[in-house]
Amino acid sequence: MRHIISINDLTDDDLRHIVERGAAYAAGDRARPLEGAIVGIYFRRTSTRTRTAFTSGALRLGAQTVTFGPGDLQLNTGESIEDTARVLAGMLDLLVARTADATAELRTLAAGGPMSVINAMSAEEHPTQGLTDLTTLYSHFGRIEGLRLLYVGEGNNSAAALALALTRFPGTELELRTPVGYGLAPEILATATAQAERCGSKVSEQHDMEAVPAGLDAIYTTRWQTTGTSKATADWRDVFAPFQVTRELWQSSPNAVFLHDLPAHRGEEVTAEVLDGPASIAFTQATHKLHSAMAVLEWCWANRR
Repeated sequence: MRHIISINDLTDDDLRHIVERGAAYAAGDRARPLEGAIVGIYFRRTSTRTRTAFTSGALRLGAQTVTFGPGDLQLNTGESIEDTARVLAGMLDLLVARTADATAELRTLAAGGPMSVINAMSAEEHPTQGLTDLTTLYSHFGRIEGLRLLYVGEGNNSAAALALALTRFPGTELELRTPVGYGLAPEILATATAQAERCGSKVSEQHDMEAVPAGLDAIYTTRWQTTGTSKATADWRDVFAPFQVTRELWQSSPNAVFLHDLPAHRGEEVTAEVLDGPASIAFTQATHKLHSAMAVLEWCWANRR
């Protein structure tokens, strides 16, 4: 079975292939490689883009879908995740799951039988968002190698996926500016750093907004309140306030594009001037979630056709 539970479940070649296939779907590819497949869509947390992308993507690729909301499975009445996995694996070909809980739960689902599992967001990582981000960059710039990105805000699951994905491409540079206490998980930063050394890229993290790099290709942020999480202290907004993305960040990078995984809160992590301005490709990025989802589904199903 092919699963995508972490970006690092993919080889370098697999990662590049999925990104290129996402760009091909964005360019108009109308292949229907999932004819006959049954895709489960299980979301315990809210979702606009990811749930719609995978549902409509599966249908566009020729599959049928079965959807489950947060209260639909017998997990809520005490059935074990192991038993649930065995049952679903006997009926579904692929399962797209958003839990916002530990990634280990998705590993258990993947071990239940002949069913591919796709992580549509866990607490530690949001791999399909990282694949969307790379698809967006590739579609916009025609390459990923050599791109320079600034990420501003919490080192959340989207930031984790971005760091694990971008560092696999030679010549890329990712600088993260995160509030103290809200940076990347140490194990994610260590893995991304090791990958950067192997692949000839760079990743670094600082906890202030002083002397941000110039000549950037993209500036990226996410909302300060990550889905399914809460902040440790009541004054967290004061801690995050210096990390708002404003037009001033473009003074030394006038050609940089703006990325945001959405939903956005104008006036918090980003000003309306930036999100709705000419540099923003955030809503194109949202559309690419569909194209990336199609590439993910195709890759997971490819060795079973």
